[in-house]
Amino acid sequence: MQKPSFSQIVSEIVERDARYDARAYAFVRDGLDYTIKMLKRSQSGSTRHVSGAELLDGLRKHTLNEFGPMGKLVLNEWGVHACEDFGQIVFTLVNHGVLGKSEADRPDDFSPGFSFDDAFVLPFLPAPGPVTPAKRSTKPRGARKPRKLPTPPAASGTGE
Repeated sequence: MQKPSFSQIVSEIVERDARYDARAYAFVRDGLDYTIKMLKRSQSGSTRHVSGAELLDGLRKHTLNEFGPMGKLVLNEWGVHACEDFGQIVFTLVNHGVLGKSEADRPDDFSPGFSFDDAFVLPFLPAPGPVTPAKRSTKPRGARKPRKLPTPPAASGTGE
């Protein structure tokens, strides 16, 4: 018997529990791949277990890279409103045999995590500080010619 594909498994999950869009599951899987690559670059290159905190950091960075200032909106549209939702998705994938876990891994590893506003909105807000007015040009403006308006069509002469 052939092992079901990721998309088949996710379709079954979403049929039974529609809290999260199928794209959220795919995004978490992609975010795990992103996190593993990120950790390989910062270490000796060997693959190891990814902790909940490391995955959350990778998902945060992956969201910012993929969606920029729209990150929170996209995740919310998929049903993901907090780090705990990422944990629910991860453990649903674990329970369906898509992802593995260590004995120490718990759904609580994703709680409280970070605030979505702090992670996905704050980086795109203007820096606080005094607002300076824009400089006005010192060049004199040239005289502008009035625009010629189109002439209305001539009356047809039917007496109306």
